[in-house]
Amino acid sequence: MEITKISTLQAPQGILALVNVPVKQKLDLNLLKGKFSLVLDDVQDPGNLGTIIRTADWFGIDQIICSEQTVEVYNPKTVQSTMGSLARMNIFYTNLEAFIAATKLPIFGALLDGNNIYEVNWGQEGLILLGNEGHGISQNLINKITMPVTIPRIGKAESLNVAVSAAIFCSELGKLSLKR
Repeated sequence: MEITKISTLQAPQGILALVNVPVKQKLDLNLLKGKFSLVLDDVQDPGNLGTIIRTADWFGIDQIICSEQTVEVYNPKTVQSTMGSLARMNIFYTNLEAFIAATKLPIFGALLDGNNIYEVNWGQEGLILLGNEGHGISQNLINKITMPVTIPRIGKAESLNVAVSAAIFCSELGKLSLKR
């Protein structure tokens, strides 16, 4: 099969798309008002990033702000993991310290020690800050969090995958959208 020759996958889906990679957009802070956006601090695994994009799209979150060290959104594995959702999303790369300092929105940080996610008063807008797979949220950003949030552990697992955590956060925010 010809597609096998050009694919990076061992078993390609049989679908090919040709798209223009958009010019990097400048993040307009006004676009963040009145909604929730995901903020990713140094996420390294392309599959995780793709899954986060696809999950955010499912729950109606259309913006993801990434640190400059987050894996490239156009990495082939990331693109494939989005299953088309990438075409509907606004993805920005920026210096997170400067970005967070410039915004007045509440920062909900995914931490092991925080307020129970199922009891948080989310309000109407904010940034959901998720950290690196191995190190969590950078220490310099932890101090900027206005609401530390945790997904309560019931079992014995040490941690959750960042994409799974993002899905749980997105689901909670999805409940807010359904109530509006």
